[in-house]
Amino acid sequence: MNDKTASSDIVPRRRHAMRRRAAASSTVLRDGSVIRLRVTQSCLTLLFVACSHAPPADFAPDPGLVAQIRDLRIVTTQDRVCPGGWIQASYEAVLADGSRVPFARSYDKKHPPRLHVVFLDRSSPDAVSRESGDWVTNANPLWTAAAGFRLTATLSAKPAVQQTVVIPPEYSCMGHGFQFSGEPGGAAQAGGNGPDVTVRLAILRSPFYDKLIVAAVEVGYSRPYYVFADGTTIPPANWLGVESRGGRGGAGTPGQNGGDGAAGQAGCPPQPGGPGGSGGNGGPGGSGGRGGRVNIIVPAENPFLAGLIEARSPGGPGGPGGTGGNGGKGGKGGQGVADKDNRRCADAADGATGQRGTAGPNGSEGAPGPRPQIVTLPTRDVFGPNVSPELAALMERAAERPRRP
Repeated sequence: MNDKTASSDIVPRRRHAMRRRAAASSTVLRDGSVIRLRVTQSCLTLLFVACSHAPPADFAPDPGLVAQIRDLRIVTTQDRVCPGGWIQASYEAVLADGSRVPFARSYDKKHPPRLHVVFLDRSSPDAVSRESGDWVTNANPLWTAAAGFRLTATLSAKPAVQQTVVIPPEYSCMGHGFQFSGEPGGAAQAGGNGPDVTVRLAILRSPFYDKLIVAAVEVGYSRPYYVFADGTTIPPANWLGVESRGGRGGAGTPGQNGGDGAAGQAGCPPQPGGPGGSGGNGGPGGSGGRGGRVNIIVPAENPFLAGLIEARSPGGPGGPGGTGGNGGKGGKGGQGVADKDNRRCADAADGATGQRGTAGPNGSEGAPGPRPQIVTLPTRDVFGPNVSPELAALMERAAERPRRP
């Protein structure tokens, strides 16, 4: 989806987290995150005779073998892949006699492979190649809806030998829940109202899906988030959840600390210390913001698509009340001095600590937003005037769909 651009105060949270597979190397990328793994100085164990390392820099294929290579094959374990997913791939060289030689993914210096994936230049406009030969796909479903994921491998030593495969997209792994909220309130202030959200939904057509459900979720003037689904299967009611919640109210102001008690006078008898002052009470928390507006736009030819969207506009939670102030310290008791008989009087007791102030009340929950508004338009107008070329291509295909007699 992608890719997701929103203000720091309007952050979507997806219900479903994408499963990730780890790669085994000293430094690898996994879904855009860098993971560094420690390796031991010697990987020789009782279970392995030799160690596997990356090939040396001067490792090259045998020229005689290269001369025999006529074609390449890219073999993937998946026949379809989700945007943002991982493609496991292996590679084979097809020789002039029709036999095949695999490209190894690991390297054993005692038994070097005839071919290795480092001999291949791998490129794609829709995915990023990993050192292992696998791929991580573009997470924006709109980018590959019409063309799929195009993967190309070229034999570095013989660039004329090249192979490209196209992996169709699938969308079962995509999240179907969006939550947005208004800005949190400042100290003792009310939270901001939930943002305005517009959901546009239509059934379009791609080279891979005769019926493709396309939903665009827009927040203010930010780029939309896209969610796709196979329209040949019936999605459940409330398939897409969208929430625009009011911002949380700010915390109440803390109460002031009580003053310290006065010290007692020295004497015989001495005076006790004065009591500490009571702490002030905390202020009330700010109220939550009002829920935002959600507008749903669907084709006039198929208004029932609005039933796929569950729109919620709850008010924001109230802010916590301010903490009560600490009670002041009791004054130190006066010091005893010698009486007329030169006997020293005992020191007086310190004053009592002041009472801590009570916490302020929590702020009230914000009011819910208005009911979602449903607007019907011709399909060509559902996604607004500024339609990307990728989306326009899907809309054109939908318009060309033959009508039933």
